[in-house]
Amino acid sequence: MSEIKKFLYVNRKAPYGTIYAWESLEVVLIGAAFDQDVTLAFVDDGVYQIVKGTDTAGIEMKNFSPTYTALGDYDIKKIYVEKESLEKRGLTVDDLLDLKWEDEDEDWAEKDSIHVVSSAELADIMDDADITLSF
Repeated sequence: MSEIKKFLYVNRKAPYGTIYAWESLEVVLIGAAFDQDVTLAFVDDGVYQIVKGTDTAGIEMKNFSPTYTALGDYDIKKIYVEKESLEKRGLTVDDLLDLKWEDEDEDWAEKDSIHVVSSAELADIMDDADITLSF
């Protein structure tokens, strides 16, 4: 039996204006549905993908950010946000979607999926990945 590979999806682009954010989310959900070990990282303008309260009415595009709340249902619980990217954009973890997963070992207790990490910590996470896809 083959070893499960660790997939890291790095999101660097703003959520709207290009197809990158939507494509990343689709690939992540498909991979998780096939039991991939999925980790997400949000850096640079990619942090805007998970900002709560996104309103896309002015750009006449469908708001897909609520889809991120389904990640926990796909057992995606490793979501890393680069601290420096948040700070540079005047954001904090409180500005981000409340993404949770349920721990069946602890009577389905809800736990945070988002972990704010330094750029150095994120570099270690990237080094640990078997496959990295950047969007």
